[in-house]
Amino acid sequence: MTPLPDGRVLRRPLLTRTLAVVTVTAALALSACSGGGAPQSSGSAPAGGGGGGNSGYTFAMITHETPGDTFWDRIRAGGEQAAKDTGSTLRYSSDPDATKQATLIDAAVNSKVDGIASTLVTPDALIPSLKKAEAAGIPVDTFNSGLDFYQQAGAIAHFSSDEKLAGQQAGAKAKAAGATKILCTIQQTGSVALEDRCAGVKDSFPNTENLQVNGADDSAVTSAIQAKLSQDKDINWVITLGAAQSLDTIKAKSAAGRDDVKVGTFDLNAEAAKAVQSGDLQFCIDQQPYLQGYLAVSQLYLYKKNGNVMGGGKATLTGPSFVDTTNVAAILPFIDQNTR
Repeated sequence: MTPLPDGRVLRRPLLTRTLAVVTVTAALALSACSGGGAPQSSGSAPAGGGGGGNSGYTFAMITHETPGDTFWDRIRAGGEQAAKDTGSTLRYSSDPDATKQATLIDAAVNSKVDGIASTLVTPDALIPSLKKAEAAGIPVDTFNSGLDFYQQAGAIAHFSSDEKLAGQQAGAKAKAAGATKILCTIQQTGSVALEDRCAGVKDSFPNTENLQVNGADDSAVTSAIQAKLSQDKDINWVITLGAAQSLDTIKAKSAAGRDDVKVGTFDLNAEAAKAVQSGDLQFCIDQQPYLQGYLAVSQLYLYKKNGNVMGGGKATLTGPSFVDTTNVAAILPFIDQNTR
């Protein structure tokens, strides 16, 4: 995996420019994730029917959401806005357990929806169910995670960030800031996107150690990182793979008496952005989840209506985009817009 030709990372001044994003057709296969996944228990939440009239289409969006992770509010909000704009109905469901997420996909196929947008965080478990949709004539697109696998799943398009490139850039930033040893935390076992993130960090900074934490339990995350920082004094940087875990790390380093430790994170929410502004976080890496949700549903509508396919069969990138002290003040006022 290689960086952009001129060595830059995509950076934007305002989140509201996401709808004008340039579609990048990447020949590389990359992954993007969020950080967790959790059952939205029930399953379906209809949305849509708004400004675009009534298309008559019903689409299912199925994710690996973790309960309480506000990252997914932005994914869902983007999907619901796209449903409203196209006059479609959106059924949202989620479960962090791979087998249960596959069952949700099977249920969508059996209900004969007009299209399925799914995350692909655990390809081995989900691809068989997505292939059933393809066999039933139901178009599928994937988003957020699984970029190495979306073509194998039969998806017509994929929307995500370049996670390994983002990890490489994060490692390079930590190195330039004087890192001696980096701790890279992974909050969901088996997530190909999270593994790509830490692998990218290690590419740029080989003295990187991974730590598995339980992303569904903030207190457990704080305790695990506190213990690691107390035990290994060589670690002076922590890179977390979700905004919630970055805030846990700020608490952990304080409790461990390790004010020398710097923290950077993947993903963005209002609290993390404020932590960047205050200097508690060095950066956030935004993958624009609202845009992922919006494009995934819009793609299904355009395919059903016109046979249109975004990206020419290649992935459409929504990141990485770094948020740091140089642009956080401009971005903060727009964060709430990405949740509705």
